[in-house]
Amino acid sequence: MVIFSVQARPTDAASWTDLARRVEAAGFDALLAADHPGHGASPFVSLAAAAAVTSTLGLGSYVSNAGVREPILLATDVATLDVVSGGRARLGLGAGHTPAEWRAVGRERPDVAGRVRRCVAVAEAVQALLAGEEVTVDIPELAAYAARLTELRPVQARVPLTMGTANSTLLRWAGAHADVVGLTGFGRTLPDGHMHEARWRADQIEAQLAHVTAGAAGRDAPPALEALVQQVTVTDDAEAAAAPTAERLGLTVAELLATPFVLIGTADEIVTAVAHHQRRWGITRFVVREDAVAPLTPVLSRLTIAE
Repeated sequence: MVIFSVQARPTDAASWTDLARRVEAAGFDALLAADHPGHGASPFVSLAAAAAVTSTLGLGSYVSNAGVREPILLATDVATLDVVSGGRARLGLGAGHTPAEWRAVGRERPDVAGRVRRCVAVAEAVQALLAGEEVTVDIPELAAYAARLTELRPVQARVPLTMGTANSTLLRWAGAHADVVGLTGFGRTLPDGHMHEARWRADQIEAQLAHVTAGAAGRDAPPALEALVQQVTVTDDAEAAAAPTAERLGLTVAELLATPFVLIGTADEIVTAVAHHQRRWGITRFVVREDAVAPLTPVLSRLTIAE
């Protein structure tokens, strides 16, 4: 079965709770909140508000920056969300890429290897904390001593973990340990600290999936694969709609339309593309932005039919 979720952020209470209700009523799987301290709303406060007006909708961060989030605080937030939502919390983690977020907490952004080591350590610590274990970690990238959730337990036996990444080491780790691998298609962070080069060509996607497969060797069931969709446009002229993005990213229009990171075309073409991504890549989950809710709602039941 194919699953669609929505990533959004609140600007006011009324529109946020209305969005949560609409997303749930339309049949989306989850409402996900970005996590950029200082640049947007707190994901867990936002998701707790959404939990109060929904009953079945999954709720998660997408994704929390493991570079600036401490395991005990993150585990407390996730467990609390799981309690107040009745067991609907999700945890999304990533290594982080925005230098300003490190500087805001008094750190300088490490190199890629350092960010990856910290991300893995945070993921393992948070999972252990949510499982009720006491955690001590003392490595250059992370320190935590006798951390434990003493009076708080999540409702779920295991809060689902999504690792959002395009890094080879994290893809292998996610293949071995995560419930969902969030394929971002991100390459090198650009000088503005926010934007990225795109790794959207077929050979690049195949290389990413090879790391996931290698990591998943020996698992009874591999993790689900999820694509973060950057553009959804319902149109009768897919090539014209795709051309500006393709030019900006240095791709041909055909290359762009073939990636799982955009859904552009008529409703029928988008349904066909989703089925193609499921067959070719094994991608069964898609995360879209708030502006995609209205155009996708009329065809969501067609998009989520299993191949």
